[in-house]
Amino acid sequence: MKVSDIATRKARSCDTGTNLAAAAWIMWENDCGIVPVVDRANKVIGLLTDRDICMAVATRRALASDITAGDVISGKVYSCRLADDVRAALRTMAEHAVRRLPVVNEGGELQGVLSLSDVVLAARDPRQAREGDPTWAEVMQALAAVSRPRQLVKEERPKLVIASGR
Repeated sequence: MKVSDIATRKARSCDTGTNLAAAAWIMWENDCGIVPVVDRANKVIGLLTDRDICMAVATRRALASDITAGDVISGKVYSCRLADDVRAALRTMAEHAVRRLPVVNEGGELQGVLSLSDVVLAARDPRQAREGDPTWAEVMQALAAVSRPRQLVKEERPKLVIASGR
């Protein structure tokens, strides 16, 4: 099974200047938890998750409308291509503990998004799977990998800004 068989092809994106309130609205309208951040050439330069938005708003003295995607994204992007085998994409998710991958072309331009949910819905009982289909066991291994708590190094932890009651 190829990524092109199950990925969401009409993924919405934003740019580094998009504020987090607008990005959250994109997620709400499209029932998704990630928005790829692209440059002017539609090349994926980062990812913005619903968790990123929550953590940014919770740890800064600012409204979501005053924080931009560029302020939050890390720049680390793991991706896949439409022609990739779904199981290879699943291994990438497990290895990097990510639930979603932007689907890009050879130039890094956004073509869609593949989520762990897409793979779960496509997974088959090994007795009924065709060659190349992801199996339940493969999905469970990836789910276990992305569900493990990660240990943050001190530099990765956001600084908490507590607003005074004044």
